[in-house]
Amino acid sequence: MQFGVFLPQGWRMDLVELADPVDQWEAMTAVARAADTGPWDSMWLFDHFHAVPEPARETVFEAWTATAALARDTQRVKLGQMVGCNGYRNPALYAKMAGTVDVASHGRLYAGLGAGWAEDEWTAYGYPWSSLKDRMGSFRESVELIHRLWTEEDVVFHGKYHSVDKPYVEPRRKPPLWIGGGGEQVTLKLVAQYADACNFGTGQVDIIEHKLSVLRKHCDSVGRDYGEIVKSTSLNLFPISRGADPVSATAKARGRFGVEEFREIGAGGGVGLADILTPGEIRSRLERLEEIGVQYVIFYIPGVAYDHDPLHLLATDVVPAFS
Repeated sequence: MQFGVFLPQGWRMDLVELADPVDQWEAMTAVARAADTGPWDSMWLFDHFHAVPEPARETVFEAWTATAALARDTQRVKLGQMVGCNGYRNPALYAKMAGTVDVASHGRLYAGLGAGWAEDEWTAYGYPWSSLKDRMGSFRESVELIHRLWTEEDVVFHGKYHSVDKPYVEPRRKPPLWIGGGGEQVTLKLVAQYADACNFGTGQVDIIEHKLSVLRKHCDSVGRDYGEIVKSTSLNLFPISRGADPVSATAKARGRFGVEEFREIGAGGGVGLADILTPGEIRSRLERLEEIGVQYVIFYIPGVAYDHDPLHLLATDVVPAFS
């Protein structure tokens, strides 16, 4: 099992204790550098423009420009977006951007892509909010087109939602494509056809187990080796030492939303809850995920912008147990 960590970029109101955006950026970068020197395989950003649980006039760093900058601030750890919103960028532009960042990072990019769900962001930024059918249709075309642009020359594509006519997508690279979401009729079929990895935002074992069974069937249908695809999930938690006082530990998860409040509001968009767990409890949860076929886990840690101790606790007392 391999592990990644989400960086505090503002989406979850996790930089609000710092007033200066420069200080906020440096706090995010400090976590990235800590991950770069630890046992982590990757670090991740969210592709969102507004904070949750409700839009607020607070800093949320844009995912792709931040990824490019962090590529030069780190040396080893891989970088990804969980996940890039298809509606925010033309797929040909996405392919070009990903190639650029992959070169800038010396081949360390994990390119994440999903259909998108944050309606308030789409409408605020002038993206037309269409029906679910149209958003998924656009997503389907984008995944196919991005794959072709990374692997073919002189691509001509005329779909319902997207068209290209032999764009020179150079540097032409093919970073690992991570598709986020669990839609059984579109998303998981695309994973089976094109993805190098998939991510289920929920850490719930029963849900993931079912989704993986659906993915296996789609792989069989298209002749894809199910074992080629990395199966990942995300966990939102605050690790504490065994015997530590949860109340005192909660106070360390600073920011406008502490751990208890975070448990109530979820992770934004209903994609998970935060738990206060000891390393032993975390290991038990990971073992169960490993049993059903999860190979990769990405942690979100409330308050890590201000206190790296929980990150180090995971790095010393959890990650080595799965190496």
